[in-house]
Amino acid sequence: MMMQGIRKAGQSLFGKILIFVLFGFLILSFAIWGIGDIFQGYGRNSVARVGKTEIGLEQLRTAYQNELQNLTRQQRRQITPETARALGLDRQVLSRLVTEAVLDQTADAMGLAVSDETIRNLIFDDQNFRDSTGQFSAARFNELLRANGLTEQSYVREQRAAILRQQIAEMVVGAVGAPVALQELGHRLRNERRTVSFARMPASAAGEIAAPTEAQLKTFYDERKASFRAPEYRSASILTISAQGLADPSKVSDDEARARYEAVKAQRFGTAETRTIQQMVFPTLAEAQAASARIAAGESFEAVAAARNLSIADLSLGALTRPQVLDEKVRDAAFALAEGAVSAPVEGGFGPVLLRVTAIAPERVRPYEEVATELKAEMATAAARTRLTDLHDKIEDQRAAARPLAEIGREFGLPVTTYGPVDSSLRRPDGAQAAPLAGGEATRTAIFRSDIGIDNEAIRLPQDSGYVWFDLAKVEPARERSFEEARAEVETQWRAEEIATRLSAKARELVERLDGGEAFYVVAASAGLTSAEAEGLGRQDQNPEWPANALTLVFGTVVGKSNSAALADGDRLVFKVTAASQPPYVRTTQEAENFVRLLGSSVSEDVLRQYVAKLQADLGVAINETGFRNATGGAQN
Repeated sequence: MMMQGIRKAGQSLFGKILIFVLFGFLILSFAIWGIGDIFQGYGRNSVARVGKTEIGLEQLRTAYQNELQNLTRQQRRQITPETARALGLDRQVLSRLVTEAVLDQTADAMGLAVSDETIRNLIFDDQNFRDSTGQFSAARFNELLRANGLTEQSYVREQRAAILRQQIAEMVVGAVGAPVALQELGHRLRNERRTVSFARMPASAAGEIAAPTEAQLKTFYDERKASFRAPEYRSASILTISAQGLADPSKVSDDEARARYEAVKAQRFGTAETRTIQQMVFPTLAEAQAASARIAAGESFEAVAAARNLSIADLSLGALTRPQVLDEKVRDAAFALAEGAVSAPVEGGFGPVLLRVTAIAPERVRPYEEVATELKAEMATAAARTRLTDLHDKIEDQRAAARPLAEIGREFGLPVTTYGPVDSSLRRPDGAQAAPLAGGEATRTAIFRSDIGIDNEAIRLPQDSGYVWFDLAKVEPARERSFEEARAEVETQWRAEEIATRLSAKARELVERLDGGEAFYVVAASAGLTSAEAEGLGRQDQNPEWPANALTLVFGTVVGKSNSAALADGDRLVFKVTAASQPPYVRTTQEAENFVRLLGSSVSEDVLRQYVAKLQADLGVAINETGFRNATGGAQN
């Protein structure tokens, strides 16, 4: 039964999903266990040794490239090596390989094995290897292996290892679950609601703050010099081309625009005739004819409908174009009527009907004069896209010849702008926010990763609408600012800290009175504050009045007790927890079952992580940092 469960859990194209699901958490936790502490020199062609097993440089390189390609497909954009390293992908891949090596040696030491029959059944049961008839296809099997750079032998070897790793996991955590006490605690943490009385203490409650002396400011500055450092500032020359910027509608002649207009006016600028139609349905043709005769005799359409207990809403089909009326006979009759006229009985698809058209919006084609500007702009943009590609290639040729952007701009009549100096958040030295960069975050990131003299690649604008080139012109390193430079900011921070200190002291006094038994509204009123009630607060609520730090304090305060929390705008909340409630824990609900499953999985992962960490410590792990960087492309950095 265990092996059947393993086969079922391991069914996938290459069996790796099984390992990622079970051991994915180990990828991130490996660094937490102390991978940095065990990095040391090792063999030139090896990245790591795990017990008696070596992880080769080429093995890590292949695994890393595969993961990089998978990430690129998932994100649907190119992932640069720098981005991959920033995400920790290189360390994650090494962590997985180390974990796999640990488990493989453990399985070998236990004498575990997987039969050929198990592997055969695994392959034959895999839906990915079946043809259109649902039968196993050897041709498809070999084709998929080749497409993924695998041989039959390597695939079988990977499947055996994957099953054995799963078998070890089953032995360790197969019967582990979340205790009921832990489930109830988790239920409380997720679903507890609290009611609080609160009052907002504004910054003005701190009272008048005297101007600081020079000595006070200098002491404040000396104690916090690091917070007043000037960040790194960068300046760059930027050249941008876009289809919109290159488009020149004035160069599109009226003759060209009129020709385009005639070709597309029916589809683009035409509005079909629309009729507002009412329909009265009858059980029989005789009844429809009788109603028609009454209308012909002078009775109104509405009166006949009212006699049949039909409202105007019951009659209305809406404002429809000819194609929108699906019943052919009704359509032909309705679009043959004059406005306000009632039809003779029509044998519709749902029985005899009388029709009335209450309004007609005739077909209309917007004249050329009305759409000329729009049409010329579109035609100019389309022409600019063709020029865009040609101009991009010419600029790239000039870049390859090491010509600076300023010269390239002059040659092609394109503006080259100077951007900066700005810090990494695009703030200027005076604190003002600089204008957005063409190319947005991609351009900002590239500028702050580049260096002076580097030939930077063009950045593609969204929807292939253009390109951005830049040359880094100047880098002003981060530095310590003198007291005189930072004086205004020092005083601002000093004042903010003084206000926070005074508010905190006042809040402590109010909290002491509240915990001493005084009513909340009395205490709040004595401090000139307005009291209010907040009911049903949850730990993870998104509420601007109750930011995360305040909610953490609310749920960390005993019911009946009081506390205070600082707010981002400088104000302070004083509150008293007056009640707490939670729904009963009912294990039979779907929500509870999902939570138990999730909690059990988390407990299992914790146990398995500790088990693998112990195995890893027993076997010993040595990492070759130089080989690791060589294998993942980090050596250049």
